Amino acid sequence: MGEAVLRNEALKRGITDIHVDSAGTAAAHTGQDPDERTIEVCGMNDVPISHSARQVRASDFTSFDYILAADGSNLRALERHAGHGEGSKATVKLWGSYLPDNKPIQDPYYGGLDGFTEVYKQCVRLSNAFLDEVVGKES
Repeated sequence: MGEAVLRNEALKRGITDIHVDSAGTAAAHTGQDPDERTIEVCGMNDVPISHSARQVRASDFTSFDYILAADGSNLRALERHAGHGEGSKATVKLWGSYLPDNKPIQDPYYGGLDGFTEVYKQCVRLSNAFLDEVVGKES
């Protein structure tokens, strides 16, 4: 969901030269479509979503400027990966660090649609805070 929301918020600002992708730190769900509840919440908010799950690759650390982790566990896994690649240029941060509350994104998987809606709202706030910092404030 975060990938789709960040891309959508960037497009709303007229930012078209941004490459946004999503990957997991583990191979779970590789090749699968997003959870049906993610698709539903994105659809209710007019956020296009089309993604097939994949695992983080070493090349991600040389081809992306920023790699944002949803939570502390993923951040630690990404930091371990980042140190292994030659030419790594990516800034690896907790996505929540772009807001004062520094909150991780909670995994809504084992809950209902409300949890996915809350994650959507958090992703919108985080996307805008991230874009404010790296691109500049919205006018």
